[in-house]
Amino acid sequence: MVQLCSIEQAVDDVLARLPAHIHMGMPLGLGKPNLFANALYRRIAKLPERALTIYTALSLGRPALGDGLQKRFLEPFIERVFGDYPELDFLADLHKDSLPANIHVQQFFMQPGSLLHSTSAQQDYVSSNYSHAARDINAAGLNLVAQLVASSAEHPDRLSLSCNPDITLDLLPMIAKRRAAGETILVVGQVHSDLPYMPGDAELGMDEFDYLLDEKDSTTLFSTPNMPVGFQDHFIGLHASTLVRDGGTLQIGIGSMGDALTAALLARQADNEAYRLLLTDLDVYQWAPLISREGGVDPFARGLYGCSEMFVNGLLVLADAGIVRRKVYPDVATQAQANAGLLDDAAQPDGVSIHGGFFLGPRSFYQRLQEMTYAKRQAFNMTRISYINELYGQEELKRLQRLDARFINSAIAVTLLGAGVADQLEGGHVLSGVGGQYNFVAQGHALEGARSILILRSWREAGGEVSSNIVWEYGHCTIPRHLRDIVITEYGIADLRGQTDAKVIEALLNITDSRFQADLIEQAQKAGKLPKDFQLDPRFSDNTPERLQGIQARHRRLFPEYPLGTDFTDEERDLLRALNWLKSKFKLTEILELGKAAPDAPEPEAFPEHLVRMRLDKPEGLKEDLYQRLLLAGLQATAH
Repeated sequence: MVQLCSIEQAVDDVLARLPAHIHMGMPLGLGKPNLFANALYRRIAKLPERALTIYTALSLGRPALGDGLQKRFLEPFIERVFGDYPELDFLADLHKDSLPANIHVQQFFMQPGSLLHSTSAQQDYVSSNYSHAARDINAAGLNLVAQLVASSAEHPDRLSLSCNPDITLDLLPMIAKRRAAGETILVVGQVHSDLPYMPGDAELGMDEFDYLLDEKDSTTLFSTPNMPVGFQDHFIGLHASTLVRDGGTLQIGIGSMGDALTAALLARQADNEAYRLLLTDLDVYQWAPLISREGGVDPFARGLYGCSEMFVNGLLVLADAGIVRRKVYPDVATQAQANAGLLDDAAQPDGVSIHGGFFLGPRSFYQRLQEMTYAKRQAFNMTRISYINELYGQEELKRLQRLDARFINSAIAVTLLGAGVADQLEGGHVLSGVGGQYNFVAQGHALEGARSILILRSWREAGGEVSSNIVWEYGHCTIPRHLRDIVITEYGIADLRGQTDAKVIEALLNITDSRFQADLIEQAQKAGKLPKDFQLDPRFSDNTPERLQGIQARHRRLFPEYPLGTDFTDEERDLLRALNWLKSKFKLTEILELGKAAPDAPEPEAFPEHLVRMRLDKPEGLKEDLYQRLLLAGLQATAH
């Protein structure tokens, strides 16, 4: 029977009942009970005779304030959006490389780019597929599980794993087996008052928990504000939207490229004439055979089914728009009937339109789920990660559900031979983690009618230096080239499946920025992978930002900066645009570089509210005067 207790009492009992070395597992992302984790961490830090290893992933913390203009922008925003969110004590110590000697934190996925310079985080990173995490954590000797949960007055005898059934549901049978063999493994839950109660597989009986903390956590839930969608991302989303087949299955990841895909699918559905005109202007129909065979440009008559490890805000927006609405069912016979068109969805109460393993998103996403009726939320089944990320286990059912699946994931680089890079720099430093990307790429090859689609910006700019994200070679890969399939950049689509190396190289050159094509051709020819007389098709010799920006200007309505809404005020949107421009054009650490931007700045009267927001309306001293001039230059350069 579950025991109700305070945080400190739970810590006391955990220390009393478990051996000297506590192995604690916590969900990735939102589902961590930070208040309990911090109390246990602080207690064990003072007990050198004890040890604690934490197994988790995606440990969330407020963005680093930085200094200068960035700090002036972020401070008020973070205070408003993150409120009293309790930071994880161990995460702060990871950033400083100051974990106590008796405590280790092993993660299989990190908040992207946040722990690049943490020696302890890099050394204790575990490279493991998301679907294998439960197996690996259990094998490491897990003896404590701690998780945020949701409660509902309508179901007083149950709790919901809400945002994170992903690994927990896979762990519970393993825990039961070990308990039956006599091991002590404790499960601690803490109810959060704002966490949406998700029905279905995420619901558990109270007796699954040994301890339930008697005070609800009412601190601010961590959220990920929607960031602006730039022109590169919008064009990537447009190309990808043409390969999504009506009646099919959709998986997308977090980030602005995923938001751009959502925006393009919304336009395809609700503004189809304008959407088609834009595609024509973009000359997308040069890939017409592929689009006709694999996707489409018509509105969605049957709708899509969402099957994604992360239930992202975009999927919820697509569900609200009636695009994600195809229902799937929990048994083979019913699903076969549905596929044959012999089933009335409205008469089937157990139909599900989205399977998700975990969720994380902006505040509006949590609020939207909270506002829904229990019945409507039943269409979104949060479940175990092994169900979503793997085909084995109920494979016949999964194959029937996952019709014409499109697994769309982002990369930071792609080699000309088709390998994808998403999680790690070539020197070994981990940006994030493999997560489920490999699982979905493998499914893209294993499922009939499915495709794996890697999306990436063809180029990047930092400190005024522009470089290609399509490269000849890279010292690490996340997706090996023998699993190459479809790659999309803002310049188009490369269908690599089953192609020779020379054809793969040509297809990727066709979607490479023209500033880098000649050098890449030379490298491929030098390696003997392209004929010496190879000539780029003239259609792809004008892959330039200027051409795309011209198209964007002619179809401005279909390029919303924040297609899924935003937490930023109007002034903050302008400021963020200006700061990103400054960062891309200048090395912000070099005063002389920054000074180059200042002479052409407008007068302060041009942007008075923005200067007040940044506390630069009355600059004091040369440094603040330079900040003001830089900011004004950025605002003028990026003004809409």
